[in-house]
Amino acid sequence: MLVLAVPVALAATQDSADAIGPDLLPVTVTNNSGRGEAVYLYILGTDIRPGGGLGYVNAAGAFTRWPAGGNPPTPAPDVAIAGPGNGGSVTVRFPRFLSGRMYFSFGQKLDLRLTPDGLVQPAPWAGGDPNRNILFDWSEFTYNDAGLWLNSSQVDQFAVPHAVSVTHSNGSTTKTGELLNDGRNTVINAVKAQPAFARSVVTRADGTVLRVLAPGKAMDAGLMDPGYLDSYITSAWNAYTSRTLTVVPRVAEPNRRFFGRTVGTNMVFTDSTGAQVATVAKPTTSNVWGCDGVFNAPNTPPFIEPEIKRTLCTALNRGTLGTFDVEPNLDANTFYKNSAPNHYSRIIHANMADGKAYGFAYDDVGGFESLVHSGDPRSAAITLTPFGPGGPTGPPPATGSMIVSNWHNKCIDVPNWNFNDGQRLIVWDCHGGTNQRWDFVNGTLRTQNNKCMDVAWGSTANGAAIQIVTCSGNPAQQFVLTAAGDLVNPQANKCVDIADWNPNNDAVLQLWECTGGANQKWHRG
Repeated sequence: MLVLAVPVALAATQDSADAIGPDLLPVTVTNNSGRGEAVYLYILGTDIRPGGGLGYVNAAGAFTRWPAGGNPPTPAPDVAIAGPGNGGSVTVRFPRFLSGRMYFSFGQKLDLRLTPDGLVQPAPWAGGDPNRNILFDWSEFTYNDAGLWLNSSQVDQFAVPHAVSVTHSNGSTTKTGELLNDGRNTVINAVKAQPAFARSVVTRADGTVLRVLAPGKAMDAGLMDPGYLDSYITSAWNAYTSRTLTVVPRVAEPNRRFFGRTVGTNMVFTDSTGAQVATVAKPTTSNVWGCDGVFNAPNTPPFIEPEIKRTLCTALNRGTLGTFDVEPNLDANTFYKNSAPNHYSRIIHANMADGKAYGFAYDDVGGFESLVHSGDPRSAAITLTPFGPGGPTGPPPATGSMIVSNWHNKCIDVPNWNFNDGQRLIVWDCHGGTNQRWDFVNGTLRTQNNKCMDVAWGSTANGAAIQIVTCSGNPAQQFVLTAAGDLVNPQANKCVDIADWNPNNDAVLQLWECTGGANQKWHRG
């Protein structure tokens, strides 16, 4: 079954309907790999409309369902699209109802097979997989009426370096997934230097490094100790026999809290009324690597059990569980410092130009994933980046302005770099990071991830939350920084205000009658 780049939930805080992109979204694949082999592309996925099914898409964007397969699996039709040669580009199209993957292989076409249930996904960590000696990788995507989600995934393997980007209706482009200079070799050599992970680097007989397997896949292939995390899990689990673990799964809802204590081998969670809401059994190493098994839960309202389990698995992968009493902990400086670190995810993140990657299944907790999204895309791109030297030597320079409070010199801040729609804005000590940078564009204030400052639900009432959502340019997203230092929403003729004169980091922003108070005065920094 395909692992798809589907958003966790469509934002309910958008104050107007998103525009939608073209029926057939152009996606340009550029080959800057430096390799001379032929490249083959595959667009495979699920038609998410009622009555849809599994199938493939040709270069023009036409979807075709797979024919019936058999047992044992039968060869699939050859659905390869000729990819670009080194230095070249090819443009294909995604239809607006598809959720799936774009695969790219070098030097050899993928061997795809069908069962009566559909496509057998290539799985090179499995000994019998016919694709295990092929150099290939994939990006994951969903394109629907809410827009495009496109990511570069390392959840299963790190193989072909590639960046993903989307161009929005205003002409701006958001990009992620680009490795630092000589990043592929750096990742491979750093993984080899970790004794417990070294065998997860898979090399073909001709000397080509095909991939670095993610820990769970390496374990399944017999290349990594299946008990690598066991001692750490036990220590982390037992830490809460005498302490309470507080889980706050939604940054925008800080009062939505659940409280866990370890009882025997289970962690039992209650809500603020004391009612029991979830029980999580102590996981195995395999459960943590896959975020499955004991972490499986029905993704249905009110979402409490899946959110708790998602938080726990994330904390175990990042090595923060057992050390901190509130999760998720979103301070990246504290990640991977436990007794048995996830060096695979750590090393990949450290070699990304923007620090973002999908090193494990729930790496999107806190916005650390290599994902681009647009509610109104005009085009997208996947760039196969250099296998050797090449690429940026450091993070991209910050652009835009900081918006600084005249009162205490703190900055308007997107907390924890969480650029999801509906994220409420706060003030924080100014550090100049991309989550504190704003561009003034056509009357809007835009983040570096092309989200706009917005009055929730287009409200004009005192106390309305100031948030970010996908840019639409509607009146709720119009702000003017006056010569007097007021940040005014003209629709309401009210000011952006630090709520309750709270002088601390994390103080939230709200809309309020303009009073001339220092908690409403701002300047560019």
